[in-house]
Amino acid sequence: MLFGAIADDLTGATDLSLTLSREGMRTIQTVGVPTSDLDLKEYDAVVVALKSRTNPAAEAVSMSLAALEWLQAAGAKQVLFKYCSTFDSTPHGNIGPVTDALFSRMKADLTVVCPAFPANRRTVYMGNLFVADKLLSESPMRNHPLTPMLDSSLVRLMSAQSKLKVGLIPYEDVAGGVEVLSRAYASARSKGTQVLVVDAISDSDLRVIGESLADFPLITGGSGIAIGLPDNFRRRGLLRDFGTAKAFTAPSGRAAILAGSCSEATRLQIKTALAAGVPGLKVEPRDIVSGATSVDKVVDWVLAQNVAGPLVYSSAEPNEVRASQLALGREHSGEVIEQFLARTSVELRKRGVRKLIVAGGETSGAVVSALAPPALHVGSEIDPGVPWTLTVGQTEAMALALKSGNFGSPDFFIKAWDFLK
Repeated sequence: MLFGAIADDLTGATDLSLTLSREGMRTIQTVGVPTSDLDLKEYDAVVVALKSRTNPAAEAVSMSLAALEWLQAAGAKQVLFKYCSTFDSTPHGNIGPVTDALFSRMKADLTVVCPAFPANRRTVYMGNLFVADKLLSESPMRNHPLTPMLDSSLVRLMSAQSKLKVGLIPYEDVAGGVEVLSRAYASARSKGTQVLVVDAISDSDLRVIGESLADFPLITGGSGIAIGLPDNFRRRGLLRDFGTAKAFTAPSGRAAILAGSCSEATRLQIKTALAAGVPGLKVEPRDIVSGATSVDKVVDWVLAQNVAGPLVYSSAEPNEVRASQLALGREHSGEVIEQFLARTSVELRKRGVRKLIVAGGETSGAVVSALAPPALHVGSEIDPGVPWTLTVGQTEAMALALKSGNFGSPDFFIKAWDFLK
């Protein structure tokens, strides 16, 4: 193994695995830190998917250090801490504390922060994170129920979370190329700067940045930062060419969609699917708690539909989310939905469902934790950052499309099935 990654949620790990695979690295994604030996001889990269984005900071740090220890023991020569392209976090973490811990454990002297993902219109300019044409703080992320992003300055955001000294590499240095970036890194080291926010507005910028990071033991960022990293190993003659990710044959069986994200993108995808005639069933957190809604009722409804991929969703408008949080508590309201959909996925599998689309990072993490595959293979890309995956290491495989809440085109739930063979 050449390259290791620690992802703070499952959909982010899948997104990163797709990027590495597409760039020529034979990649496997594990679900949590492996507890048994894996045969890694065929793989260039291993992405460890955690569910640590919204955990207490100390817990996220502990999980991330355990993943680092496993990756280093497996031979990783470079490690990426992967977080969301919208820098999902609170003023207290978890991106800063995890970066600090990894930085210290790896005895790094400098690392970077770059969540840019231009293919999904996430860019960084003068240290500010943009979502499409809006500053992060003016985007729908402002209303995220768990990690509302009220500031767009990555320097300020990281400085508030991290004990490390944070600086900025402006776009002019990135545009200057690898040599200019290398001089900027040297200058930052001489000033005692330890973390550098790096501007990027295009994939070509990310390739330049990636090349400049060839000798960095620790990198942090979104999946976009990985675009330019495989070539560093290729230049050294360490990377074996195997082609790009291929479509796989999906297991036979029924299909369903589970949507727990309340993001604007997912809500639009639900509306689009319902308008196209996809059967939909909305579940409410308070009905779950009261017992008015049960897993058995939902599964019976899914199996009663005579179409492929009926939709079960809890996604709601911001005012509905606030009402639920007031009634049940902010964190408990989300946990109720995540665990309910996770239990639903297990019962669906028992009753013959073998293809699932899951919308939402936290929801996907809960569902995959419940289904408990040791690892996932990456298949064909549906939309930027969202591939089909195939569970491995279990008697009956399942095809899973694990979608970050903010990702995907409006017709995602309709067209995703067309990418399966």
